[in-house]
Amino acid sequence: MPTLLLRLVGPMQSWGTTSRFDQRDTGKEPSKSGIVGLLAAAMGIDRENWTDLEPLTKLSMGVRHDRSGIPKRDYQTAGCAVNDTIIKADGKPSKDGVVSHRFYLADAAFLVGVEGNDRAFLEEIGGKLNNPVWPLALGRKSYVPSEPVAIENGIKNAPLKDILSGWPWITQLRPWEKPPKNLLISLESDDGSGVLRMDQPLSSFIERRFGARYVRSEWMPFPQEVPNVPE
Repeated sequence: MPTLLLRLVGPMQSWGTTSRFDQRDTGKEPSKSGIVGLLAAAMGIDRENWTDLEPLTKLSMGVRHDRSGIPKRDYQTAGCAVNDTIIKADGKPSKDGVVSHRFYLADAAFLVGVEGNDRAFLEEIGGKLNNPVWPLALGRKSYVPSEPVAIENGIKNAPLKDILSGWPWITQLRPWEKPPKNLLISLESDDGSGVLRMDQPLSSFIERRFGARYVRSEWMPFPQEVPNVPE
């Protein structure tokens, strides 16, 4: 089946699935709901439009950790100074400050693949990634990609696992780094094995209903073709 590849590289990424109010979590890799949301933004699909969103949710997804990133916490406050007044959700002014803990991944790089039966549909998505209707973000609107999400010639007629295993490393080796021996990949499981993730969209994003999917992770040898690796 054809596979479309995405490059997710940025100084900050956050892929939360259990965030509530002033506590915003992040997973260790991009979530299915987050990737569907990114593709929907590229294609200009409104939050209320389930008809156009549903085909994106049917794609099978895989993730390769080219650089896993470092978990970090952003400590934010609003209205905590003595003279501050904030407007609460009900529209009333309040002197009670809000403290928010927002977790994210610093310096992460992921190669993401989405697989489906319809190559024309994947080509349409790939074209929109090159010229998105709305800005693309890495989990949160303020976390913008530092490199293009679209990959040149990033649609291949091959299974998702094969493409993720053989594609060149998407990031560059720093002077102080050595290439890892293995890379972690995560693939959706068809037989119900693996880890349960509650990030499969079941409705439009305005309704925020998510179901279960199973993800199986494994290690793969580091790809041979790597940019800027010394001989």
